[in-house]
Amino acid sequence: MAGARIGPQCVLGQNVFVAGEARIGARCRIQNNVSIYDGVALGEDVFVGPSAVFTNVRNPRAEVSRRSAFERTIVRRGATIGANATIVCGVTIGEWAFVGAGAVVTRDVAPHVVVTGVPARRRGWICRCGETRGSAKEIAQCACHARDRVLR
Repeated sequence: MAGARIGPQCVLGQNVFVAGEARIGARCRIQNNVSIYDGVALGEDVFVGPSAVFTNVRNPRAEVSRRSAFERTIVRRGATIGANATIVCGVTIGEWAFVGAGAVVTRDVAPHVVVTGVPARRRGWICRCGETRGSAKEIAQCACHARDRVLR
């Protein structure tokens, strides 16, 4: 829609809707059948799987306008949202976090955390390169971080 901001090098699949006040960072990949509503902001390098759902009002009613009640949902850089996941409005998904397919996210997800289930709960940790780890401390020891330090 007019007013939407979509960063460079994004890929939008079939039947993707982006509302006028939505924000999508650079290099995002949004798969088929996803709606990015007003109040949703995706950081750079975010992946949204097919048929994932974002909401923007907690208590919708057909006959009551809730436009003033939209809650902001933020998905930080590098996060992944799996197919058919539901992200309830008002949450923040941290950098490089991973939301499993079919999960229902009802509260904030910390950076590098893997969540699955209904409601979504922490199941582990994941590095920015996509390797799962046993703890947050192990993420800092991943080979991809060593490579980044050399490149800086």
